[in-house]
Order: sequence, then C-alpha cells, then structure tokens
Amino acid sequence: MNATQAASRPVLVARNIDKSFPGVRALQQATIEVFPHEVVGLVGENGAGKSTLMRILAGVYAPDSGQIQLDGHTVTFGSPRDAASYGIGMVFQEQSLLPNISVAENIFLGYEDAFMRYGLINWKALNAAARRQLEKVQSTVDPARRTDELSFAERQMVELAKVLTLEERLHRDLVVLLDEPTSVLEQAEINILFDRVRKLRQRASFIFVSHRLDEVLAISDRIYVMKDGQVVSEIQAANASVPDLHRLMVGRGVQSEYYRESRQTAYADDVVLSVENLTRDGDYRNVSFDLHKGEILGIAGVIGSGREQVCRTLFGFITPTAGQIRVKGKAVTFRKPSDAVAHGIGYIPQERRTEGLVMFLPITQNMSLASIRRVLRRGIISHTTERAMASDWVHKLAIRTPNVDAMCLNLSGGNQQKVVLAKWMSAQSQILILDHPTRGLDVGAKEEVYELVRNLTSQGISIILIADTLEETIGLSHTILVMRDGVITHRFEAPPGHKPEQVELIEHMV
Repeated sequence: MNATQAASRPVLVARNIDKSFPGVRALQQATIEVFPHEVVGLVGENGAGKSTLMRILAGVYAPDSGQIQLDGHTVTFGSPRDAASYGIGMVFQEQSLLPNISVAENIFLGYEDAFMRYGLINWKALNAAARRQLEKVQSTVDPARRTDELSFAERQMVELAKVLTLEERLHRDLVVLLDEPTSVLEQAEINILFDRVRKLRQRASFIFVSHRLDEVLAISDRIYVMKDGQVVSEIQAANASVPDLHRLMVGRGVQSEYYRESRQTAYADDVVLSVENLTRDGDYRNVSFDLHKGEILGIAGVIGSGREQVCRTLFGFITPTAGQIRVKGKAVTFRKPSDAVAHGIGYIPQERRTEGLVMFLPITQNMSLASIRRVLRRGIISHTTERAMASDWVHKLAIRTPNVDAMCLNLSGGNQQKVVLAKWMSAQSQILILDHPTRGLDVGAKEEVYELVRNLTSQGISIILIADTLEETIGLSHTILVMRDGVITHRFEAPPGHKPEQVELIEHMV
C-alpha cells in the first residue's frame, strides 16, 4: 500500500463483478479499487474482460452481480449519464464523438440547455465554455470546427475535455476511464497525453487500459492483471517489468522467437506487384518498388511520410496523379477497392471495426463479403456453403468463438483481426496489404498474427506491411522501405540474423 492509499479510502471499488453474454462469461468475481489521485493500470489478453469491466463502471452495461461503491457508498448505474452524475467518465477506444457536429457541440452533448435562450443556442457562450474545457487539456482546437476535420489525436483530447466538463456539475473528484487511448497515436502524441494525465491527477483518478505494457508501467501507480474474466494479480508498477506483466497475463514469458524469424525463408524471383514513379500530389511522389512472391515488404515512416497513402492507393481508396501500377506484369488502374480485389489484392485496415468488419453481422457473413460468388448457388446465397467455409477458417485460424453465427461485435480484438484475415483468404487474395495488423492486440494475440503471417508467406502470398513499431517492421520484413516527406529515402534488406538496427531506420525517417 502506497502513501496515497494509506491516507485515504478508495474513491471507487468494483467488488465481485460478474457479467455474461450469450455463450461467453466475460467477468467472474472481478474486484478492483481506485484511490484518490492515482492512475491504475488494467492489463490482460484480448477477451480477458478489461473492456467489459470498464463499460460496467461507465454505465454502459449492468453487472449480473457484484457491487460498485463510490466513497464507500453502493451505487447502481442505469446508463452512462447515471455514471457521469457520480463523476465517472470514459474515453472510449473507438471514440464516442459525433463526426458531423462541432467540437463544442460534442463537448456539451446532452447538456445544451445551459446555453439555450428563447429556444435557440447561444453559440458564442457554447464555444467559449468549450474553449475553457479544451484549455484544461492544453488543446488549441477551434471549438467551432467540425469534429470530422480533426486528427485522431485531436479528437482524443476533445474526448478528455468532454469528460472534464463533469467538474462543473459535481463537487467531487472525477474517475476517468481511459480505454486504449494510445492505440493509434504516435510517440510524440502519447507523450502529450501522458503529460495531460499527470497534471490532471490533482483533480481526478484514472483507470488506464492498454496493450502497450511499457506505457502502462510508465503512467500507472498500481496495475491489475486480468485473465479469463478474473483479476489474477495486483502489482505495484515500480516493482514490475514488461516480462513480469506478460507472464502474469498469458502464463509464460515472451518467446525469443517472437517474430518467428527462423521461419523467414527467401522469397521467389517472381514479381507480383510493381510500382513505378507513383505520385499523388500533396501525399507522396516518385515511389517505385517491386514486391515478390512470398515477400514481406515493410514500409517505415512517421505520420505524414506518405506510407499510409501509398497503401490506400494500392487498394483503390485514393487515386494517384501519376505513375504506373502493374500486377504480374500487367498495367492496372484502381479507381475503387473492388478493382484491386479483382486483381487478387486484399487489405486489412488499421480501423478493423469500421473498415474491416460489419460488426453487427455474424462471422459467416463477414467472411464471405469479399468472395460472395463462391457461396452462390443458382444466384442465391447458400448458407450451408457459407457456414462450411466459415467453419473451415475458424478451425484453420483457431478463432475463439462460441460458433460461426456469433456477432463480430462480441469477439475480442485478436479474433476480429483473424476474421478480417479469413475474409481475404476466402477471396483467395495473393497480395495482402497489412495496415497496422496488430494495433490494439495484446502480446499473445500478436504472436498468433505473426505465426499466421509466416504461414501466408510460406504459401507464396505476398505482403506489404505498415507496422505499429519499428521493431515489428524489422522483425517481420524481408525488405524495408523508409519514407520521409512522401519520398522513399532508403531500402534495407532484412534477412534473418542480419536485420538492420532501429537507429539505422530512424536516420532516414527524420
């Protein structure tokens, strides 16, 4: 027990929380405590129950049994608004802001009455109040801007500012729930967020959920570890290390063969995709490379380097202004994603929940989306064929699900990613673009993805990779292209045992 705990009682206690969904027991007797002005880390594999517990504390779900106590008093929440009335606010992983209204409107959504006069909103007062909230998190975003014009990092700060509006309505300290807040942020943006959290500790306590264990150690005072819906350990962050947390999460240490380098075999001479002087004004210019059969081509670069735009061009999301794309030697033009799919290209996006899956459809239908003709019988979808195909891929990829009819919404992040991968395998794609394929996955799920990637290349499938970290790019790739300011600045060979160092890549990135 640290000094903060010894001097005070918990501000929040979740005791013996149980929660089940159809076919899944998400939480079993889960108990955590949060003391005033501390940051509590919450870690565990995908499906361990972290997000379910957070949603119960935020009033999104009701527990099947157990108690929630605030300042020693038992409370019940019927909705997120109930939880907010007690000072609990959540910054969601998927973000809860409405894209088609202003920043100010989002910050005070549901509480506009305070700015109404004669049935009309006083926009000047609303924007001024929103600006004061944004100042709390040191954001300079214009409160009158449409939210969909903001970057993810800017929206994340708006989410935090929205939660802090609770201060004006309450006379107690807040509890802020941060669910994977850094999942799509670059290091500089993460540093800014952590700086804000440390300063806000004077008026709030935090629960911080992340799969990035080094970040949890850096920002937390104490850490709870969850496994199979239970809290299995509590540890002081100062006494823990990343390997410690990993062992507690999965029951074993990180394997020395984390990226399966021993399975990296030489790629074939066949060029399956060729890009020559590809240019898109304002994004990238004169990009040229060859992708070979069975090769993993990693592209490294910071935000704004152009690498994401190149990959989205190769799948037909955006069109180039100049240059040539060839698939197996044949010149092609992709005006839309279906053009790329027709040429055997699949795309696993970084936002799998919005671009990779239809969350409210079952596994069967998600898997057949890119290969609908394969399950048609006389022009009608054969559900028997569709289910058989889905069952085959669930078995091959070891997708953990009660059955193939389960909604993708109810799967863990790692299993959702496997469904996206199965969708393109069902379509018999020979070229895969992996855009941050392990984003938001725990270390165990990442290892499974790395194993799948090696399996794919051994079958002759070619991969273009944009990874979350330089370590991942180096560990997986045969070849690495470094981009800066829209231009390829260097090309590295990355054979097993002779991988480039991170610092070598960084020299050409910045």
